[in-house]
Amino acid sequence: MGKIAPSGLPASYDYINFYNASMEPSTVHVKNTGLSNFFVRYLIQKAISAFEWEGIPDNWHRNYFLYVLFIFGYIAVIETDKFGIIPQHCGLYGYDVQYQPTHATIANPLIRGNLTPRIGKQCEIIRLTPDYGGIWDLVSFYADMLALSAETAGVNLVNSKLSYIFFARNKAAAESFKKMYDQVASGQPAAVIDKDLLDENGNLAWQQFNQNLQQNYIAGQILQDMVQWDCRFNTEVGIPNTNIAKLSGVSASEIDANTITTEAKALLWESTMMECCQRVNKMFGTNLSVRYKYRREVIQNDAVNFSS
Repeated sequence: MGKIAPSGLPASYDYINFYNASMEPSTVHVKNTGLSNFFVRYLIQKAISAFEWEGIPDNWHRNYFLYVLFIFGYIAVIETDKFGIIPQHCGLYGYDVQYQPTHATIANPLIRGNLTPRIGKQCEIIRLTPDYGGIWDLVSFYADMLALSAETAGVNLVNSKLSYIFFARNKAAAESFKKMYDQVASGQPAAVIDKDLLDENGNLAWQQFNQNLQQNYIAGQILQDMVQWDCRFNTEVGIPNTNIAKLSGVSASEIDANTITTEAKALLWESTMMECCQRVNKMFGTNLSVRYKYRREVIQNDAVNFSS
């Protein structure tokens, strides 16, 4: 929503996509495609998996809580007469002397009472990042890149098939060539053809369409590029990876540098969410906490415990 259609009326993305596709059919469309949505779902789950939550109340639906928090960037925790203490998707409005939001706006027809509670007095906000932003921009970008790469690999696989051209004098000869090719392609040990399929010089009237398939085959390289896109996303959300193409020449310092890059944002998110959890616990008496799974000392301690 938010865009104006050519007719001057507000329109959603499906109408805008339909209009653009009819006017510019050769345009590359990645957004809102099934393939892009496939990678969006995959990447969101990876990002959420990097953090381990404890103390989530039994009446909280974990999927609702986590998806709202990671996608939208923040979620309100309120107390209701009917449902008890629950998380709710919300909007933010107002600002204090330090330009921080003062109130949450909740739109839920099942909740009665104060739907604009004051933050810090009547509700608390759990946010993912200091600036209240979610990870939708990260997920959307890398999902688009992976979708384009996967589409490129698929097209290249189709275009790399071994193709032949047959020159037929008439329809009967064309059908004979089809039958002969079907027999060969099906794996039959012998195929019998009519001598009328030979040309004037007694040679078969067929020609291979493309002989240099290896030169045109780039699907393997595209798959390697997809691995790199995946590693780059892992680095963004704090999942350990090398993120270095030349694995054979990687030094210990390079691995340590990449580990620091991988942890930097995730530790900031952990700190931000934990600070918010402490405020929720103080206001509502809960025991909510979050832990970044791949912190180096945690992994090292787990390895020591496993070896012992």
